[in-house]
Amino acid sequence: MPNPPVVLVTYPDKFTKEEAKSLVGSADRSIRRVFTQKYLNRSQYGMGAGKAEEIKKFVAESKIDEVIVDEHLTSRQIFNLEKIVGVKVIDRERLILDIFYSRATTTEAKLQIELAEIKYEMSRVRETAKITSGGERAGKGGMGEYVVDVKFRDLKRRMSFIKEKLDEASRKRELYHHQRLKTGMSLVSLVGYTSSGKTTLFNLLTGENKQTSSSLFTTLSTTTRVSKIDENNEVLLTDTVGFISRLPTYMIDAFKSTLEESLIADVILLLIDSSEEVQDIRIKYNSCRQVLRELGADESKIIVVFTKHDKLVLSEAVTQLSEDMGIQEPVSISSTNMYGINKLKIRIRQRLAANESLSPPPVI
Repeated sequence: MPNPPVVLVTYPDKFTKEEAKSLVGSADRSIRRVFTQKYLNRSQYGMGAGKAEEIKKFVAESKIDEVIVDEHLTSRQIFNLEKIVGVKVIDRERLILDIFYSRATTTEAKLQIELAEIKYEMSRVRETAKITSGGERAGKGGMGEYVVDVKFRDLKRRMSFIKEKLDEASRKRELYHHQRLKTGMSLVSLVGYTSSGKTTLFNLLTGENKQTSSSLFTTLSTTTRVSKIDENNEVLLTDTVGFISRLPTYMIDAFKSTLEESLIADVILLLIDSSEEVQDIRIKYNSCRQVLRELGADESKIIVVFTKHDKLVLSEAVTQLSEDMGIQEPVSISSTNMYGINKLKIRIRQRLAANESLSPPPVI
């Protein structure tokens, strides 16, 4: 079955446009045309009325299934825009949730996505009720309560249930953490922007064969395996969900129980794709550091790893960028040709040796 044809409305700058196109592709939609708008937070449609009319004309001529707007929209804005263009409208957050749903494989990942979905709906339930009731409060339901209040309470009840399940998963992870401490094995966590090469490096260092893809959010759940750092030392290596720019706080919160694995790690490897343009690297690096700060990660544990060195065009530009952003001793690697892998292992051992968790590395 062919991917549904859609129109994408996004910001004009190159980075935002390319990321939005990647999101749409990861959601198995086919973009027929990209419209750009400097502002997507205007009150009535998100975009200007003229742009909405322009999209309406294209949709009518091209048999488009959906209009995707690369920004948070209120229920009122979606309602107004759908009246104009005549097809379904979804915003950036709904698109990301759709991708999450298509990628989730574990029970915990599915619960996390459902929690994010509920938070998405709760912020809109009252406004949606006003729209569907012509501006008045929704009609009464059982026991004299308003339908909107019943809906809101049901969402809160479901949220509490999911949080209990996620807390239970978190407690099991904490128990596992304590058991790990008894074994003396160190934990190394891979974090970074989605599609930065985390899973490829994970496979290389552990001998696993986890799915890799250029699509965003290929990994949504945590996977931990043993990795041999050298002949005498092993660590546990963890791969988890990738970050992305403008990811709403409630989505980060929903995945917090999974991301906790990164917080308790002895070393955090922050992976950045060095094959991209300098400005894109800067944006992605800053987005990752912001998420890690929101999660309360210990920044002293972080080693910045520039991946895809085999595709690098200007190594001098990455070196200068590292200096500009104050990145201390980054490591450049290629999981394809093994460039820098031994150096990365030594850096991991150096960081862990301070805790006496591994034998001290050789002097080189």
